[in-house]
Amino acid sequence: MENNSAKQFVLQLGALSSLYLSITFLLVLLFGVINLAYPDVADGYWSLENDASNVRMGIAMVVVFFPAYLVLTRLVNKNRRADEKNSYLNITKWLVYLSLLVGGIVMLIDLVVVIRSWLEGELTVRFILKALAVLVIVGAAFNYYLLDVKGYWLKEEKKSIIYGVVMAIIVAASVMVGLSKIDAPNEVRDARLDRQQIMDLQNIQYQIEAYYMLNNTLPEQLNDLEKPGVLNLPTPDSARGPYTYERTQSGFNLCATFAEASSQSEMEWRPFPDEKFVKNSNDWTHGAGRYCFERVLVND
Repeated sequence: MENNSAKQFVLQLGALSSLYLSITFLLVLLFGVINLAYPDVADGYWSLENDASNVRMGIAMVVVFFPAYLVLTRLVNKNRRADEKNSYLNITKWLVYLSLLVGGIVMLIDLVVVIRSWLEGELTVRFILKALAVLVIVGAAFNYYLLDVKGYWLKEEKKSIIYGVVMAIIVAASVMVGLSKIDAPNEVRDARLDRQQIMDLQNIQYQIEAYYMLNNTLPEQLNDLEKPGVLNLPTPDSARGPYTYERTQSGFNLCATFAEASSQSEMEWRPFPDEKFVKNSNDWTHGAGRYCFERVLVND
């Protein structure tokens, strides 16, 4: 009996832990989807990137923890039906009531956050959708366990299965919508490589400017900048080809291969160097494919 009690308690604890992780990250997923579906120009580039990252995290957590919750809950109910008394252990019932309290508090806090965001200028449609998401998702879990502690699902096993199927459909639909709102993994990697290449080229340009300041002339090739044990120039992904440099009559060119053309919003976060030696050193707008940045030296 003791072993069965311990088993039931652990299963219930695992089910409730998986449930609240699923609820938390399902809301993170839905909030991110809502923000991406109804973008606000006041948010800026970083906000959109953060929303896409939240959607990815939400999908990853929900895909793992929601199925775990369904399996653990199924085992909990199976053990209860096998029990002659068909009832919760007292300690397990306290655990469920405590979880109901926590769930109610979480729902109220989430609503406070949503209302505050609206008061701080968030789009009204976002506010309405987020409030609905909180009420539906947290409310569904709250309602399930209110009925569960009363033994309702033990008497209505088919209805409990239907309840679980409906919630699984809602979660699956949320994941599918989330996937439709974010870039594919290869596209995300390409974008990261594009951003890294810009930072690499800025680093190389800084080294060229430092060389020019010390020698009053531009280097003949990029290898002239390297100092064994002190400075190794960055290199791109091998599939994209090397960074190239060439001197011109007015200055120099730096070239690299990009997957996508840059956008204006993407430029907002980039740290630009001072135009002390190069006039247009802060222009990193590029097209897709092989692209060269033309640099013009400042004439004293």
